[in-house]
Amino acid sequence: MHPPQPPPANVTTFKAFQSIKPPEFRRTQDPIEAHAWLKELEKAFALTNIGDNQKVVYVTYFLKGESNYWWESAKALEAAEVITWDRFKRMILDKYFPRYMQTQMEMKFFELKQDIMTVREYEKKFKELSRFTGKYIDSEEKKEKGSNRDLSLG
Repeated sequence: MHPPQPPPANVTTFKAFQSIKPPEFRRTQDPIEAHAWLKELEKAFALTNIGDNQKVVYVTYFLKGESNYWWESAKALEAAEVITWDRFKRMILDKYFPRYMQTQMEMKFFELKQDIMTVREYEKKFKELSRFTGKYIDSEEKKEKGSNRDLSLG
């Protein structure tokens, strides 16, 4: 009998990943929370050395309540034996932050006007909505230029 083999160097144990305290995800009425949850997980991945094949397995542990029930059903309906991280992200966003809602957020961004908001309130709203317009504003430099331009017009 051979002694147990240590995991490959590029694999983080679940216990190590859990020690970062990734957030749980429950069904939510706020679609932005699904987007924010995925962003937090991406930050946790950056701190650990998790292989792509482990991401979905580890992350789905943090689905709680209705979102876990959704996952069990969605996983059963998938044709692929292994669900990649990119596919998982698309699935969860399709469920909790569908494309039509993303489009609504983009439209809110493009229609944003300062009106009676203070500059600080406007800047906060601009930054909040700009998260959903990556394909239009894809760099901090462009965001700053857009923010400064819009602030001067408002």
